[in-house]
Amino acid sequence: MTGKTQTSNITNKNDPKSINSRVFIGNLNTAIVKKVDIEAIFSKYGKIVGCSVHKGYAFVQYMSERHARAAVAGENARVIAGQPLVKIS
Repeated sequence: MTGKTQTSNITNKNDPKSINSRVFIGNLNTAIVKKVDIEAIFSKYGKIVGCSVHKGYAFVQYMSERHARAAVAGENARVIAGQPLVKIS
């Protein structure tokens, strides 16, 4: 997947309200899956304001908690690059 990334890399806001709008994505094959791939998959649930990818996991920060909850419900256990995702919001 390709595309221009326009979201921030910042997903670690300390505001208690924003913590509930952040989605943790675990068991991620980051050797294959890149930030643009994560954004393409998760953007269908709402406006993404931040996305950070680390070795084996990622965080997606949404504008609202409702969007984060929808993403967790819609993508839990999805298989990407041969690995089922584990998400905790």
